[in-house]
Amino acid sequence: MARRKTKSQTAILDLLQKEPNALSHDGITAKLEEGMDRVTIYRILNRFVEDGLAHRIVADDGRQYFASCKADCSHDHTAHGHLHFRCVVCDQVECVPGEVDYRLPDGYRVDNSNIILSGSCKTCSEA
Repeated sequence: MARRKTKSQTAILDLLQKEPNALSHDGITAKLEEGMDRVTIYRILNRFVEDGLAHRIVADDGRQYFASCKADCSHDHTAHGHLHFRCVVCDQVECVPGEVDYRLPDGYRVDNSNIILSGSCKTCSEA
């Protein structure tokens, strides 16, 4: 059964698709024009993750960030994923293109990966 598309879902998806970097829940709330409650936003974000429209990044500080899935975004967590980078200066989180290559001993199977590096982004490093 197809899911009903609401005005709130459309607003959040449009925002994620326009943003070059991942956004936290607070970042999404601050950029939305209308006053959606926190629970509605979380529910929509979780549904987007389930439906493959967005992916969740749990940063090294424990906060969750969400990014729109682009054409090269892989939800096949058994395959190599991609890196995420969080700038500790400006607090931006971005997807880093390219694959992560890791090796596990025989008998191990990866069901999920969340690889995040933190430091200073290019812009903050040059400032």
